[in-house]
Amino acid sequence: MSTYERLISADDHVDVGHETVKQFLASKFHDDYDAAVDRHRAGMASMASRETNERWREQQAPTEGEPSSGDEVSYSHPASGRVGHRDARARLADMDADGVDASVVFCEVSAFRYLYLLERGSREATRAFNMALREFASLAPERLAVSHQIPIHDIDAAVEEVSWAASEGGRSVQLPVYPAELGLPDYWDRRYDRLWAALEECGLPICCHTGLNTQLEGLARRDPTPQRGVYVPLVPLSAAEAMGMFVLTGVLERFPGLKVVFVEPGIAWVSWWLYTVDDLKLRQGYRFPGLRELPSHYFRRNVFLTFIDEPDALRHARERLGVGNIMWSSDYPHPVSSWPNSRACVDAQFANEPEDERRLVLAGNAERVFGL
Repeated sequence: MSTYERLISADDHVDVGHETVKQFLASKFHDDYDAAVDRHRAGMASMASRETNERWREQQAPTEGEPSSGDEVSYSHPASGRVGHRDARARLADMDADGVDASVVFCEVSAFRYLYLLERGSREATRAFNMALREFASLAPERLAVSHQIPIHDIDAAVEEVSWAASEGGRSVQLPVYPAELGLPDYWDRRYDRLWAALEECGLPICCHTGLNTQLEGLARRDPTPQRGVYVPLVPLSAAEAMGMFVLTGVLERFPGLKVVFVEPGIAWVSWWLYTVDDLKLRQGYRFPGLRELPSHYFRRNVFLTFIDEPDALRHARERLGVGNIMWSSDYPHPVSSWPNSRACVDAQFANEPEDERRLVLAGNAERVFGL
């Protein structure tokens, strides 16, 4: 590991299986847990685009070496299949090999999409899920900062889980990016005020991790490309909806101590978005009754972004977003991950950049936001 510069990845992943979760859940709830998972999987199957993909393939000229219709296209990358995706000791070894000192870790499973579906034991299953995450981090909690997931159907239960996470030394909580996906009011609604107050009091940042938006389900079904290449880039762009709900509606005016981290949305388009929402107020006459300041004021005070290997990240931060508002990540072990060459990647990306800005983006901001 490098001794001259600390490197913190603000977005990596762990694969915690359902059987692992059930080890922390009373057996009387196991059938309910399995039934909820099955209901969720059945719902997600509706987003498949196989029929459209096959029609599209029929109209294309054959390409040598391309899989036949219906075959899954795969991409082999260095982090694929690493044991560290599931095992903490192996993860630490992979971090050492990559020169990464600490990692903010998100579960591959979005548990808040199915935990509320349990007929019995929803609260108990939520705690079991978060205990499984805590167990993964327990080998080196100063290096593995798991983000505990908080379902939002029951605000009393959500506040209780936030209190538990804080008492256990948690570093952050992960909330659904789009409550409307779950049939719930958006985050401007006062039903969430007790949750925001609890998070503000304990200082845990809210993490909204992009990765799926079922509100784009129609596009996902229409996308003819083998791996939904039309749909996938639009998912991070759609985080503008969630940013707007926090920044433009008065939530951050009422709760100035909240920290909201948008994980994996990218950088460049957010700079355009922030310019645009300021311009709506300054030049176009739009009214935002919940705000006393420009939208950019709340963004720079309360909102943070992670990025992976994106050109011009620091330029956009300097010009509009704030150098203190962006955090580098390796996205281990996903296909875009910089593992095992993260040191070389950041050296190339931030060559000749000011040392103080480089330090903030590669470690300092994550230290401050996540308490690392």
